[in-house]
Amino acid sequence: MRCEIRHTTEYHYPKPAWDSFNQVRLHPSQEARQTVRSFHLHVTPDAEVTSHKDYFGAIVHHVHVHEQHRHLLIEAQALVDTHAVPDPVATPFGALWPERGRHTEFLVASPRVPAGSWPELFGVTRPIGTDDLPSFLVNLNSSLYRQFTYDTKATTVNTPLAEFATHQRGVCQDFTHAMLGITRQLGIPARYVSGYLYSGGEMVGAEATHAWVECFVPGYGWLGLDPTNNCLAHEKHIKIGHGREYSDVSPVRGTYYGGGQGRMDVAVHVYGQGQ
Repeated sequence: MRCEIRHTTEYHYPKPAWDSFNQVRLHPSQEARQTVRSFHLHVTPDAEVTSHKDYFGAIVHHVHVHEQHRHLLIEAQALVDTHAVPDPVATPFGALWPERGRHTEFLVASPRVPAGSWPELFGVTRPIGTDDLPSFLVNLNSSLYRQFTYDTKATTVNTPLAEFATHQRGVCQDFTHAMLGITRQLGIPARYVSGYLYSGGEMVGAEATHAWVECFVPGYGWLGLDPTNNCLAHEKHIKIGHGREYSDVSPVRGTYYGGGQGRMDVAVHVYGQGQ
């Protein structure tokens, strides 16, 4: 399907700010499951914009506003075609072991997904006697969807995973970090994905950037799973990039001088149509 995306981030400052440096990760990725037809980044006031690819291959824009300003607008517009991909076939867990060395960075602990007994804390039974990795992942995805409660007021961007494990109420970022903690402890390479969701009113998490999980399946590649919506990541999921956790793919972050305590407003609109 064809998706048109408009993502605006606005900062309002009570006093003049200057030398605002922002790191922007809003450019959708180019890969087998999607084709980026166009991307434009508009900044007001005028800014110096450069770009590079980060360690994980995502395009990162650097926005530097030298002059004094009380209002900063960063607007990203993209047109992306998403493509249907086949579901994986039955694959034994044992096929993972020769592959784990190539994906160590998606198995080890990170600041937001620290080491811990996450399968036990979330009540997940280790897959003893189960020999179909994709089926296990799909069942785990469904189980977490039923177990967790989507609640935009329950957590913040900095809520620790251990705190979420206690009340199990939160948003897509929390659901994703929980599934990462569980799968990594089970020896399954897993990475955090940031992107957009065309929901058509059917799914939650489309009001801003969305998050889901990609788990490595030997012979198939990275399988996208969305525990927030109990589905695989298919044509309605538009990927920006991936990393170990949220911090690696946060959409916009930066620093500035002056300005006082600023306010940030974010709006995301995704329009979809058949190709």
